[in-house]
This record gives sequence, structure tokens and C-alpha cells, in this order.
Amino acid sequence: MTYFLPNARTGDEKSGRQQAARASRAATLVARLQAMQKQINAKHFAVLRLNGNGLPASRKLTCVLDNWGAATESMAHELVQAYGDELLQHLEVSLLPVMWNGTGEQQVAETPDFGRFTHRLAARLLPYSGIALPVRLGAQGNGYIVFTGSYIDLSSEVIIDLHGRSCQIMTDLLAADERRMLPAESLSDREIGCLQMAGDGYISEEIAEKMGLSVHTVNAYLGAATTKLDSVNRIQAIAKAIRLGYIS
Repeated sequence: MTYFLPNARTGDEKSGRQQAARASRAATLVARLQAMQKQINAKHFAVLRLNGNGLPASRKLTCVLDNWGAATESMAHELVQAYGDELLQHLEVSLLPVMWNGTGEQQVAETPDFGRFTHRLAARLLPYSGIALPVRLGAQGNGYIVFTGSYIDLSSEVIIDLHGRSCQIMTDLLAADERRMLPAESLSDREIGCLQMAGDGYISEEIAEKMGLSVHTVNAYLGAATTKLDSVNRIQAIAKAIRLGYIS
């Protein structure tokens, strides 16, 4: 039996555009991480995400983006095996960047005021030194941006700068995850317009007047947008729409 798929080409083209968009976003993130890596004389970067939101025993750090090359899996396993438990515990209680020295001459440069800005881990038998910048974004999006190398050159000002940029990297990764989880039907222009005005503080009656719609229609658009964004109320929908870039 032959099945005719008149929309197959359109579906393939859409899938191709989505894949290209994801590749472009990944390339942009890598470029940003490489710039941060170069700033501190590091050789590699890695993004560790926290998986498992249930019992502590189910939680683990997983490498989701890096430039370690062919050795990625072994290096990630090596790092998590050496410091995984300590990094998980630290993420629960503190947002201070974490540093460690490797074996031999591998080290992180220190200045007298580092103690106020960092948490030092005991030296382990790792062939590289590193700094791990913790990020907490709520129930999801928690983890570390890690930089490793033989000699990492830092100052307190640079640490603060890197930490802020690391938070933005994780935020963008979380937004990309949420985009992939959205229903195939995206928000319409009317839904985005109503959400934007609601986010600006306008109530339904004011939105209706400005957009030339009935209050019932405005509420319908806001309700549809809330459903599409998998949110429990209008406030959560607005917050999520901002994270996803639909509104500002």
C-alpha cells in the first residue's frame, strides 16, 4: 500500500531549519565559552548540568557541552569521580566559585583576596587545574561552567565577571531546552501582543481597548498562550515568555 505525504517536504524543511537554528545557537554558546576560556588562559571548558530532582542519591552532574575533544567522556568521568560529591553539596549551599589545583605544576593563580570569592577543594590526582562556576536557576538549569588548564590566571574582578557570564550561558541553555519542549504550534502574533502588554502591567480591559478587541477575546488569547507555554497562570506565562524571547 502506498501512502501519500503531501506535507512531507514542508515537514522536512521545518525540521532542517530547526536543526540549523539549534546548531547556530550551540556555535554561539561555544564561541562565548571559548572567549571566557581565553580570558583566563584556560585550555578547555565544560558545562555540567544537574540531573535528577528527586532523592539526593539520584542526582548527578552530566557534561552537556565541552571542547575536550575525543577525551570528553573519560575527562568528564574523571572530574565527576574526583569532585562530583563535593560539587553537588556545594551547589546546594553556596554560589562561590570552586577551584582546585592539579598534580605537579598544574595550578590556579592566587591573590590574597581570593578567599572572599572562591571555595578551595583539596588537591586530587587530576592532570589539570580548574575553576567551576556554580549556577542555580531553580528546579532546572542548575550546574557548573568549568574551565581547566595547566595554569589558570585569575583575579577577583575576572572571577566576578566570569560568574555573571556563566549564569547567562546556563540561562540560554535552559531557554533552548524549553523551546524544544514547546508544542509544535507556536504563539500567534495576537497572543504575543497580549502577553507583552500584560507583562507591561496592563489589565485585560486596557489591553482590549488598545488592541481594539473585546475583553473576552483578550482573555482567550492570554489563556491560549498560558496553555501553550505550559504555565499555571498568567504571571508564570509572562515570565516564561520573557525567558524564551517572545516578549521583553
